[in-house]
Amino acid sequence: MHFRPLLSLAVFIALFVSFASSANGQAKRKVIIDQDARGPATTDQQSILVFLQSPEVETLGITVVSGDMWRDEEVAHTLRMLEIVGRTNIPVVPGAVFPLINREELILRWEQLYGKVSYKGAWNKKPLGDGIRGVYHGPYEVPQLVEGNPTTKPSSEDAAHFIIRMVHKYPHQVTIYAGGPLTNIAQAISIDPAVSDLAQELVVMGGSIAPVVPPDWSTENRREFNFWWDPEAVHMVYTAPWHKITDTTVDISVKTWLKKAMIAEIAKSPNPAALYLAKYADEEFRWDELAAAAWLDPSIITKETELYMDMDYSHGPGYGNTLVWMPGSQPGLGEQLVHVPLELNLEKFDKMFIELMTRPTPGAHAPAQ
Repeated sequence: MHFRPLLSLAVFIALFVSFASSANGQAKRKVIIDQDARGPATTDQQSILVFLQSPEVETLGITVVSGDMWRDEEVAHTLRMLEIVGRTNIPVVPGAVFPLINREELILRWEQLYGKVSYKGAWNKKPLGDGIRGVYHGPYEVPQLVEGNPTTKPSSEDAAHFIIRMVHKYPHQVTIYAGGPLTNIAQAISIDPAVSDLAQELVVMGGSIAPVVPPDWSTENRREFNFWWDPEAVHMVYTAPWHKITDTTVDISVKTWLKKAMIAEIAKSPNPAALYLAKYADEEFRWDELAAAAWLDPSIITKETELYMDMDYSHGPGYGNTLVWMPGSQPGLGEQLVHVPLELNLEKFDKMFIELMTRPTPGAHAPAQ
């Protein structure tokens, strides 16, 4: 007599749990992380961790492009970081080694005509000064990593086709986050122009408008590294028809210094991501982390504007400079209206960053030693 009601209740509970789990899974925000993944730690790897440490995010893959370092070394640093935090199930997909057109030889010629460029990323011929990162080597050499060499391997797919495949698989559901040069995304658009329409939105750290910067940068204020490395790629990407572009420029990023006291606070946690930062992070601007965190929680940004944006790719004295126009003054050559954050709640961002970096990594398996 009591069997059927109990069975019905059990079925109802099972269906409810299944529906709740499904709904929760659907609620996760899908992202492709496109990054010039210098490591260990640094703003590049730390921005990847902002996504990985959030239970609200499903990271479909990490596509890697040369920029701060050469691609293959960046791939190795990324694989090793994923081993450390226990997320080796996320594919690491190699992308472009070189810009579309820009080359070291062209920049050497440009410098003879128009003046020196202080930071050249993978083209820099001297260490960056911390004794860990930045020692120059060729594009296909991978040195011994201070955090240990990875035992896992990257995907055999290339970044452009991975991006294309993901936006077709999940139409209008995938955010493409770009924390480095835009070469991979430009290649994807070149192969399949539908990419920009199929993506949900594009979130970028790059460009520079009129920042308050240290004196040695003041004459380079429109020349931001991510955009300067591959100006032609920026032009291709920023004249494609995206549903939404948000660009975190240098102007706001330079308000986000990672302090030793914050690293010390993070180091109190026994969790793998925190231990990774405690060992390898250093004081620096949180260029890329801010763009990632503001996508997770837009309330971090307290003021923004909308501008039309493009890139000077003329190979003249302004090559690599960011171009912007107020609505109504743009030339109308395909420029897109871009959301540009101007001010942030720094206290809220700092708190969020510490909380993310100190928690257990969602979905992690046993981390590597």
